[in-house]
Amino acid sequence: MPRAAADGAPVGEIAAAVHLVPGTMRNYLSAAMPTLGAPTRYAAARTGSEQGWI
Repeated sequence: MPRAAADGAPVGEIAAAVHLVPGTMRNYLSAAMPTLGAPTRYAAARTGSEQGWI
């Protein structure tokens, strides 16, 4: 996962770094929020990155 995700970069920037369209990236992060107990999409991205999942 690009460092930008953990730093709170716009979803479009994160999506471009992992070769996805912004809507898909937004949906993936939104779906991960309840599973990870994350309050925001950026917190979900940070958690996933820290755990080595993405």
